[in-house]
Amino acid sequence: MQRVKNFNAGPAALPRVVLERAHTEWFDFAGSGISVLETSHRHKAYEALQEDAAARIGALYNLPASHTVLFLQGGASSMFATLPLNALGGGRAARYIVTGTWGEKAAKEAAIVAKLLHEPAPIVATTKQATGWAYDRVPSHGAFEGVEGAAYVHVTTNETVDGVQYASNGASSLPPVHAPLVADMSSDFLSRPVPLGAYACAYAGAQKNAGPSGVTLVVVEKAWAEACRKDIPIIFQFRTAIEHRSLYNTPPTLGIYLVREVLRWVADAGGLPAMEQLAERKAARLYDAVAQSHGFYTCPVSEAARSRMNVVFRLPNEELETAFLTGGETLGMLGLKGHRVVGGIRASLYNAVEEGWVQELVEYMNDFRAKQGH
Repeated sequence: MQRVKNFNAGPAALPRVVLERAHTEWFDFAGSGISVLETSHRHKAYEALQEDAAARIGALYNLPASHTVLFLQGGASSMFATLPLNALGGGRAARYIVTGTWGEKAAKEAAIVAKLLHEPAPIVATTKQATGWAYDRVPSHGAFEGVEGAAYVHVTTNETVDGVQYASNGASSLPPVHAPLVADMSSDFLSRPVPLGAYACAYAGAQKNAGPSGVTLVVVEKAWAEACRKDIPIIFQFRTAIEHRSLYNTPPTLGIYLVREVLRWVADAGGLPAMEQLAERKAARLYDAVAQSHGFYTCPVSEAARSRMNVVFRLPNEELETAFLTGGETLGMLGLKGHRVVGGIRASLYNAVEEGWVQELVEYMNDFRAKQGH
């Protein structure tokens, strides 16, 4: 069976070797005689699996002892509310630096929670434009000035919908932040080395680079979590998950099993530096195809802020975009339709997206353009 070329934004492609390993263990997890789907989360074999997954994240990111890894549920969207529930307090406002659709949603949720808790509304700095592609850049470092005393500063390191990403270094990277720094890393987690020890909290829905949907990965500074609110429901307190090693209630066991296998695959492939190099090669190939199309394909995002995970581009009109998508599907290319909020074309190039798939997409782009006489 030949796999289709999966460019979905999430749930997204998983490494074939991970799927094959899961297949071999489907009926017999860790020699237990039953599937991991049937294994109790209190079973020693499962607890060892979860501890191994957490340790692998720690090793890949060189995580300091001050931080710990949690496996929660509800996706990044639940963290939009869980975060302010925990971290607002003492009359201090949170700061949200919004560079796309998901950051906007996070800030709106924080405003609801702040009102509920009788805390100051979050202060929002946004790069949104009134016309054209709404989000096409990251802010200057000046947007991060004057944040001292904030409850926390929230950023979205890669905007899946809009194709905007903070660079690894340079003017479009994150500057030092003099307040607890929190990041939604859902769509670039595991794609590059990041000093997670500098973050009070970093979270990600697993369904992009790290595994299947249903698992929320959270890296949190233990002292920061302990200082959070204690007057919210116990189930939503970060300290509860820390104290119970993410086993306070039943975790998404199958999802965490697959996350562990993805982490093993990343390590075997050379770790986060290798993932970053892979992402750079794939994205460069696709952006080059756009640049060399003489305007037939256009990327609406500022070059310095273009995502290596989610490459967005437009064709001259919607009719051509529809034809492009239809032709791509006949060639086994799935998930290229842009998000319904913005339209256009989007190719998600997560770790498991093979370089050969990207090359085939580039060849299709060139062929399609030539057939339009451009």
